[in-house]
Amino acid sequence: MTDHTAKSKRAPKRADKAVADTYIKVTLARSPVGYPRVQRLTATALGLRRLQSHAVHKESPAILGMVRKISHLLKVEPVEKP
Repeated sequence: MTDHTAKSKRAPKRADKAVADTYIKVTLARSPVGYPRVQRLTATALGLRRLQSHAVHKESPAILGMVRKISHLLKVEPVEKP
């Protein structure tokens, strides 16, 4: 037998955020009418139905990706925990 130490092949654990979860408030500032259907559906997926409607979401890669896709229609501001 050999005295090799068994290395685990697990992925390294992500470091937990030291800061509390951050939230963003997204407001529909411009109408999605006249833009591609995918952009209108993205606004709906964020919970924005009418002009000046707003929604508060936890900052995550999925939410930030949606916000980036329709940033020309939104007003985004950081908020404390709702």
